Amino acid sequence: MSYNVAHFLAEQAATQAEAVAVRAPIGRRADGWIQYKERSFSELEREASATAYYFAANGIGRGSRVLLMVRPGMDLIRIVFALFKMGAVPVVIDPGMGLKKFLRCVRHSQPDAIVGVNTAIWIGRLFRSSFRTVSIKIPICSKFSKKIAHFDDRGAFLAVDSAPDELAAVLFTSGSTGPAKGVCYAHGTFLAQVEAIRQEYKIEAGEVDLPMLPVFALFNPALGMCTVVPEMDPSRPVAVDPIKIVQAIKQNAVSNSFGSPAIWTKIARYCERESITLPSVRRILMAGAPVPPALMAQMRMITPNGEIHTPYGATEALPVTSISSTEVLEQTAQRTQTGEGICVGRPLPGVYVRVIEPSDGRVESIQDTVDLPIGKIGEIIVRGPSVTRNYDRLPQADSSSKIFDTSEYWHRMGDMGWIDDSGRLWFCGRKVERVILPEGALYTDCCEAIFNNHANVFRSALIDMGDGIPAIVIEPEEGAYPKTKKARLEFIKLLRKLAMNHTLTEKVENFFFERSFPVDSRHNAKIHRLSLARKFARK
Repeated sequence: MSYNVAHFLAEQAATQAEAVAVRAPIGRRADGWIQYKERSFSELEREASATAYYFAANGIGRGSRVLLMVRPGMDLIRIVFALFKMGAVPVVIDPGMGLKKFLRCVRHSQPDAIVGVNTAIWIGRLFRSSFRTVSIKIPICSKFSKKIAHFDDRGAFLAVDSAPDELAAVLFTSGSTGPAKGVCYAHGTFLAQVEAIRQEYKIEAGEVDLPMLPVFALFNPALGMCTVVPEMDPSRPVAVDPIKIVQAIKQNAVSNSFGSPAIWTKIARYCERESITLPSVRRILMAGAPVPPALMAQMRMITPNGEIHTPYGATEALPVTSISSTEVLEQTAQRTQTGEGICVGRPLPGVYVRVIEPSDGRVESIQDTVDLPIGKIGEIIVRGPSVTRNYDRLPQADSSSKIFDTSEYWHRMGDMGWIDDSGRLWFCGRKVERVILPEGALYTDCCEAIFNNHANVFRSALIDMGDGIPAIVIEPEEGAYPKTKKARLEFIKLLRKLAMNHTLTEKVENFFFERSFPVDSRHNAKIHRLSLARKFARK
């Protein structure tokens, strides 16, 4: 058996050859209708094969590390599947993290080749020291399609028979709570993820997906779904124009879509304001940050024939658990609003979750851990076929994030949570963002829920001002930012009253306001609480 997911594209090309695999926007008609270029599964398979032959002719081979700096769309999909066919290793770094951090990731990953837009090739020339290992540079320009067309008559490029533990890709974390790290994905990991997503969400061939995180488009050819490329800047997802997304969903009868809560909040507010519903949508996957129950309720009204799912995981382990909006709104939402954390559901088949006594140091063996009882908050660790085994050339990170268990490893999620009596996992916040008081810890997502209930609060952030002094930073709703000292004091008085009404937050006496929170570059949804802490600790 080959574990190479490139085999799935060949299978789809055989079983639904003429079905549309990708639609990429190329402009608009005079009446505003989106125009697309399309590729069927058979065309995409043929172009991926031709691309693989072209790359091979340029020196890329099995095991070559290839830094991808390609815009989401047709080119990215066929390039990635060409590399998978060859057994080459795509290296994917988030472009939104900033140039300095990006170059640090490039130096660490030591790519053999760059495949990218002209800007990427110029960056490689300007910062030669960061790209010193690169010997092959392939620009993705107007001539790229013509170049690969020369290899159309070579026939199918048969995917290599990859072993389950053979390196398939290096995907970098977003670096939201520390330096971005390259995560080593084996071919077996990708295969496990595809099957887990297919089975958990009952995805069927012939569905239409609008993925608002580019990496999720790469699963679609394996799942038999048509990919509609959204009109948005992937490096600034929160700047998405909801009008364009809604139009694409309606025009293409989109049945499935993935996006962060930040994106769906904008879309939900627009749809609610304009009384728009999206009846074609059967399934929305919402992840990247905790999803407020209020947003789920909004989306249920907008997608009358759909269900919202919130998978929990990380770049190192995805998906771990999942829960539907129906279960949240009927069973767990009220508990979230009173500070119990956010229920992220039950583990997927084959995935194991434990909550252990938290430790700030290395844990060498699972025998050195202490399982906590039901209802007790602790550190979340996970194990399963979709969980990666190691980081890229970071043995220190491996030793601090992995726990050995006979022939397998548990991954330390870096999150705090607890398990209820029905086996569901509850997320309470990032471990590094908790505030340690003499009488116990305060957890971000538990405390913030108390203040997020206020009508004028868009979101809030628990921070440590130093020496275990807690504070809450408020990002008010649009138009609710206090403009005068009196308005600020009145707002704080209301917040303090909220805090005093709950044992979780009664120790919080410091409140600050921020017009817009700093967030992660990938989803624009995870709050950079440590950055806020550094800023307001000085005050």
